[in-house]
Amino acid sequence: MNQPILFLVGILALVAGAVLGYYARQSLAKRRAGTIEQKLQSRISQAEQEGSQILEKARQEARRVLETGKATEQLLLSRETVLDRQLLDFDEKNQEVQKRSALLLQQEQKLTEAKADIAKKLEIVAQMSQQEALGELMRRVEDLHEKDIVGRMKKLEAEGQERFERRAKEIVAYAVQKTAVSQAQEITTSTVVLPSEDIKGKIIGKEGRNIRSLERLAGVEIVVDETPEAVVISGFDPVRRHIAKTALERLIKDGRIHPARIEEEVAKAEKEIDQQMKEAGEATAYDLGIVGLDPKLIQLLGRLKFRTSYGQNVLLHSLEVAYLASALASEIGVNATIAKKAGLFHDIGKALDYEIEGSHVDIGMRVLEKFGVEKEVITAMKSHHEDYPYESIEAVIIQTADAISASRPGARKDTLENYLKRIGELENLAKSFQGVEKAYAIQAGREIRVFVKPGEIDDIASKNMARDIANRIQEELRYPGEIKVTLIRENRFVEVAR
Repeated sequence: MNQPILFLVGILALVAGAVLGYYARQSLAKRRAGTIEQKLQSRISQAEQEGSQILEKARQEARRVLETGKATEQLLLSRETVLDRQLLDFDEKNQEVQKRSALLLQQEQKLTEAKADIAKKLEIVAQMSQQEALGELMRRVEDLHEKDIVGRMKKLEAEGQERFERRAKEIVAYAVQKTAVSQAQEITTSTVVLPSEDIKGKIIGKEGRNIRSLERLAGVEIVVDETPEAVVISGFDPVRRHIAKTALERLIKDGRIHPARIEEEVAKAEKEIDQQMKEAGEATAYDLGIVGLDPKLIQLLGRLKFRTSYGQNVLLHSLEVAYLASALASEIGVNATIAKKAGLFHDIGKALDYEIEGSHVDIGMRVLEKFGVEKEVITAMKSHHEDYPYESIEAVIIQTADAISASRPGARKDTLENYLKRIGELENLAKSFQGVEKAYAIQAGREIRVFVKPGEIDDIASKNMARDIANRIQEELRYPGEIKVTLIRENRFVEVAR
């Protein structure tokens, strides 16, 4: 019985505890709710206060902006008013200017009409037009001051001519002074010194076989005379003379002189001379600063070392002409490089004129064209003997430089007496033909012009006579290069109309 009672008491205690716990929680919740509500009310009050402050600030800012906008609007209105006033003033001034411009145009038109009226009246009074009056005035002024004008023109012309001549002399003198070098005269013979007279017999050989073999292989003439301890090699080709001299000197030094040995030494000498030509050409191009030349052209250039013209070495002459042409071109402001190359190659044809028919100018032009040398260089070099017309200022410079190099004292051995004698012989030979009226040697003896009597010589005979004169010159006279024969047959018929 105690157990049920105890169980019931326990249940009642649990129920009472639960009821008490519920009321206690309700009381606690009410207190907390009151605290939260107070906090919320406080925050709401604070937010309302801050909102009121922000609203007030916004109202104040709005009032300030509104006041500023009103001030700006007033300023713009005032400026617009000023601009309107200025525009009105501008329109008034523009109208005034237009009125004045129209007035000036009217006055100008009236003035033009007045001038035309005066000119017409003057033409009526003078009985001549305005142009005629102007021409008459100019004529009278010219007549009045003609002598004075002519005198001044002559004076200016003389002063200018004197100034130009003085400047030209200065340029030439400068070029000559800058490039002048000494020239060693060369002749058509070479002398070989012998160690003894006994060597002459070896050179001649049995029945003259050795000397004939050397002459045949080298293309020269060997003169063995009574000159002590010396033999002379004669020939107009300096290359052949040098080959023969080199071969003979080696044969003499070796002591073995016979046809087979002569042939061997001549072949060696030819190779040596070819090498010397190459080296001479390369050295010349290097001295002038000219690069990019074909090796064969350099070989031909070096060949001029063994070529002479009136005793003047052609390679040294070409080198001097190149320097002179470059100096002259630099002084007058034209292409110095073209002038230098043209001066160097102006006589390149002389390296082949013994082998190829034609003048050295024509041969040189063909050689330079073959090796692709600039057209300007060919144009400049082809006129140095006036065979072709001048086509550039460089051509005139080349002719001038060539003349300076050839004509200065000591350059060439050909004396005035020999020159005059050669020219006289040439003219006399042409005059010896029947029917020749006159004969003139020109171009320093490079050309002869023959005038025939038209009544005695017809066209066919004239052609034959030109060929006969050329053959006579070739057979009887000695001359360098070529001589051009020009035969002229002219008929003139004059009538007078009365």
